[in-house]
Amino acid sequence: MTDDMTRPGGTAPRGRDESPKERADRRWAELLQEVRVAQTGVQILFGFLLTVVFQPRFGDLATVVLGAVATGALIAPVSFHRMVTGRRLKPQMVEWASRLTFVGLVFLLCTMASALLLILRVALHNAIALWIVAGLVLWFVLCWFVLPAWARRDSARAATD
Repeated sequence: MTDDMTRPGGTAPRGRDESPKERADRRWAELLQEVRVAQTGVQILFGFLLTVVFQPRFGDLATVVLGAVATGALIAPVSFHRMVTGRRLKPQMVEWASRLTFVGLVFLLCTMASALLLILRVALHNAIALWIVAGLVLWFVLCWFVLPAWARRDSARAATD
């Protein structure tokens, strides 16, 4: 039975008709696709930050450290998988990898905010840089966290109705 089919009697199914192992496999594949996107972005950003460190006007290593933490958290699911593969721990691995990915996204947000502030302060030489970065951080928080949380809430509400 698929998600869009109805059960006999017209009731909608609550989820996919899959075993716990199939669910773990599907969730792992979905998580890998998500992490691939985030890893590429954070690796490019971190590479950029590593080159900026060697510029004479650069004085803040916090941005580079944030980039390193984000990179570590977003690459961690790959290492986690490699270390536990074949040990029948996929459901637990998916949960931990999902948590690490979320942590990585939070640190990626911090890295992006810090890098933007660093760049805009140098480029604009005034306080408007802080306001621009604050606006962008709000935008990222809305897109990355608020909208998905809102969708989850609406979905949970619809499931209980």
